[in-house]
Amino acid sequence: MKKKIAIIELQQETNSFSPVPTTWQDFKSLALFYGEDLLTVGRTYKRQVDGFLKSVEKYGNGQIEPVPVIAAWATSGGPLRREVYDTFKREILEVVARHPDLAGIYLSMHGAMGVEGLRDPESDLLAALRTLVGDQLPIGVSFDLHANVTQEIVRLATFITAYRTNPHRDHAKTGFRTGKILIDTVLGRVKPVMAFRKMRLLKGGGFTIDFLAPMRGIFRRMRAMERQPGVLSVSNFMVHIWLDDPELGWSTIAVTDGNAELAGRLADELADLNWSVRDHPHPVPTTPEGAVEIARRSRWSRRLGTLVFCDVSDIVAAGAPGENTWILRTILQRIPHLVSYVPVKDEGAARRAFEAGVGDALDLEIGGKIDTVYNQSLSFRGTLLSKQDLKETGKTVVLRHRGVHLILTERPTPAFFPRFFHSLGLSLWKADVTVVKNLFPFRYFYLLYNRKTVNVISAGVTSIDVFGLQYRDIPRPIYPLDPIGSWR
Repeated sequence: MKKKIAIIELQQETNSFSPVPTTWQDFKSLALFYGEDLLTVGRTYKRQVDGFLKSVEKYGNGQIEPVPVIAAWATSGGPLRREVYDTFKREILEVVARHPDLAGIYLSMHGAMGVEGLRDPESDLLAALRTLVGDQLPIGVSFDLHANVTQEIVRLATFITAYRTNPHRDHAKTGFRTGKILIDTVLGRVKPVMAFRKMRLLKGGGFTIDFLAPMRGIFRRMRAMERQPGVLSVSNFMVHIWLDDPELGWSTIAVTDGNAELAGRLADELADLNWSVRDHPHPVPTTPEGAVEIARRSRWSRRLGTLVFCDVSDIVAAGAPGENTWILRTILQRIPHLVSYVPVKDEGAARRAFEAGVGDALDLEIGGKIDTVYNQSLSFRGTLLSKQDLKETGKTVVLRHRGVHLILTERPTPAFFPRFFHSLGLSLWKADVTVVKNLFPFRYFYLLYNRKTVNVISAGVTSIDVFGLQYRDIPRPIYPLDPIGSWR
């Protein structure tokens, strides 16, 4: 008889400082599939589920039967509403309970999800699954490399893997690698043992790109580790810094085939490598005023493509509201004649503008409605160029004032891909300045158009300066907030 493996995917990254709760709509607008849809529509996303199913095809030898349960993704934001998480949990457990003959579970999560009134929800879900299936059933877990791995998660999982790229571009490969280990475990080919090390280390921002210093050499060494006999996986978790959690910090995990001593040695070595580069300097961001001066001077860059302003203090992909007005304000004041594309989330203003006709002149008060601590509202007068009702951003309008194109959305957008602007009829070849609200992925996807990246810092809930974040629950001491001589 075929051995059944359940497929469960629940992905959301929480920013503890975000005032925007994550709701059902956030999952529905991005990805939410149940049951057999995972085997058809869900595969088109080319994420972990697709990779896992390909591993079944390649390594299952016809002996593995996938049991698709759920694939749910939401854009980063504040903690999930408790009723949303409780519903997901109940639905997952109901399906698993209907399959008492499961041989394994593949669990794809982010590793930095938060839920209102619940600390460490990923371990909560794992514990509930263990109550159903027992301690011996193999559960393979894949995480984002920004996961905050906790002791309880490690205790409950059979093994844990992570992405190898930042910006992330190996979602499917991660599902594939995790699938191979889990299938080999279920079929008795390997017996995974896992070593886990936690560091009092809190570094983020542009510090953790996999193909740049200081992490490039570390990821190269990880690949060499995995070529050793008996090594199944080596993972580096460079934690999501906008979590406020008692176990916050970087982690390393090594998984071997039955060799606990080797796993421990590799996890120690990887932790030592991380600690050795802790003083490597971060890229230095500039202010909105400095950014527009760079744009003003960069004539050839503007002629040959666009400058991309990364709004590092309003990173939607890290849980910010997406309503920052500081960059827009400065562009309006100093370079309104240049062609710029600036997305801003404002549900009320987007709906009001959507009711107007194309060509109408509108006066709107935008921003500063959700984040009232760091942000301020801004008066904007412009002509309505276009309007669309989109799955991901809801009612979306483009307003123009001279060269400034304000893209007003009901729901926040990280603008991961150039196609966001293209779908609105905006050509990146014609833009002098394009504003995005994600920290890493755009650097890969905008290569064709981007002639210069400018990291722009202002007030906001995703400041990359950990000294300025209002932590309350993190462990102390922790580097760089406190002087520490060793991670051990």
